[in-house]
Amino acid sequence: MIIGTPHSHNATKVLLLGSGELGKEFVIEAMRLGIEVVAVDSYQYAPAQQVANSYYVIDMKNGDAVRNIVYREKPDFIVPEIEAINTDVLLELEKEGYTVVPCAKAVKYTMDRIQIRRLAAEEVGLKTSAYRFASDIDTYKQAIKDIGLPAVVKPVMSSSGKGQSIVKKEEDIEKAWYYAQENARGKGGEVIIEEFIDFDFEITLLTVRTKNQGTLFCEPIGHIQVEGDYHESWQPQPMSETALEKAKDIAKKITDALGGYGIFGCELFVKGDEVWFNEISPRPHDTGMVTMVSQNMSEFEIHLRAILGLPIDIKLISPGASYCFHADKWGVAPIYENVNQALSIPDTKIRIFGKPTTRPKRRMGVALATGNTIEEAREKAKKAAQTIKVVV
Repeated sequence: MIIGTPHSHNATKVLLLGSGELGKEFVIEAMRLGIEVVAVDSYQYAPAQQVANSYYVIDMKNGDAVRNIVYREKPDFIVPEIEAINTDVLLELEKEGYTVVPCAKAVKYTMDRIQIRRLAAEEVGLKTSAYRFASDIDTYKQAIKDIGLPAVVKPVMSSSGKGQSIVKKEEDIEKAWYYAQENARGKGGEVIIEEFIDFDFEITLLTVRTKNQGTLFCEPIGHIQVEGDYHESWQPQPMSETALEKAKDIAKKITDALGGYGIFGCELFVKGDEVWFNEISPRPHDTGMVTMVSQNMSEFEIHLRAILGLPIDIKLISPGASYCFHADKWGVAPIYENVNQALSIPDTKIRIFGKPTTRPKRRMGVALATGNTIEEAREKAKKAAQTIKVVV
């Protein structure tokens, strides 16, 4: 692997599609290796744009807009960081010779819950919850009847848990349908109805496809979601050796089916020794922010190295935890109070994302902590995060 010089004719260039907090950490890792990064998002001063070499503001669902930037910048790698991207143009660009990370098929399939669920359950043969799809309310109600309550309802296309509901009572059935429609990416439409699995815990298994080292795994990450959105994570998640081997087998099979090189966040349900496939993302995972303190290599450095074909050696260095802090109202140019008090907690770090605007429940930063045990790390991270005040 040869790396050139940024802003020169021989630059090694990454076009980052999506410039949120995960993209910001990826850009920082790329900068350390002298990679030129062009960061794209739908609004100005997104977190990754603040640290990239240059940036654009476009609607990434507009295929022509994406194509025009690719033709102008001629990147060595196109790295999607979010779901709201025109994936058809990525397929076309890949056919033209551009490298999409991990590959255009993986990005397209994982963005669509119909495709990824059918790939996992029907083609690869993985164990999943029972599921149905519905594009109208009558079919949806019949699907709920077939699956039974409680059931999980999600838009076929959405991100960060938007539009997701657990339907426990008859009176919540219609409400969940309209909530999914309102929060779907694009104009709404089809939903997926899933059997509710009464799991012991949920994990993210960060799975790395490499050119020269085969498939690698990070230690499992436990996490808590609120309304489908990650709030807290820790590593390692204790689990039986049998369950861990099943989780690795599932993750390898689905990532092999998707293809390409890079890190994948494979979400799995675990109950005893049983493991179910849930979802997967072809990029660093928000729950994986804990790896910035728990591992010798963060998920962002691992992703970059996998893309470039560089050696990867993953080691857990300490039990670690992450805990998010959020805005509670709409605003512009927030300030962050009590940072001094938060950082006075031993073995704790704060990452403020630098988002220019706030809205209720918007994730604005994360506290990271290590400890002698997972419980100690979680307590420190929670205390630090709850100390920070986001003021607008």
